[in-house]
Amino acid sequence: MVVSVRQNIYREWVSAGKLLKALVGFFTVFIVSTLLIIIFVGVAFQYPLLIVVLSSVVAFVLFVFWNYKGINIQVSNTSLFINYGIFNRKSIPLEDIVSCEPIKASFGRYGGIGVRYGVDGSWAYTTSFGNAVKLILQKGRPFAFSSNNPEKICNIINQTKGMA
Repeated sequence: MVVSVRQNIYREWVSAGKLLKALVGFFTVFIVSTLLIIIFVGVAFQYPLLIVVLSSVVAFVLFVFWNYKGINIQVSNTSLFINYGIFNRKSIPLEDIVSCEPIKASFGRYGGIGVRYGVDGSWAYTTSFGNAVKLILQKGRPFAFSSNNPEKICNIINQTKGMA
């Protein structure tokens, strides 16, 4: 009896892009500034619920940013694992991957960053408008994800599949 042990071949962390960080930073500074002005002007004493609402908005934005701060990619000898936040985890057996290709995750293709549905029918986990990997799977929709090294990931997947 031969027992196959899972071995990690490649790991990568893809941080959120500069655009996302800038937008979150701008929005947070804007809301916090508004909150401070409301407190100093005295409106907060007349409408205390306003402080709660604005504080909740800032807390929500910061939580969402923290949750989607980056993508963790792992390739083992049997599977590809992609984690994007708490709720978006994907495990794909290498044998289910028909093809792998480097692409650009553009605004035109996915309409933004995050967990997206592309105009080509694919699902995507994107952190920025830039390098990504697109997988064609035996079953289901194509799947794409941001990567700093899409060529390397495709090479590893193709080589590992060839050895199986």
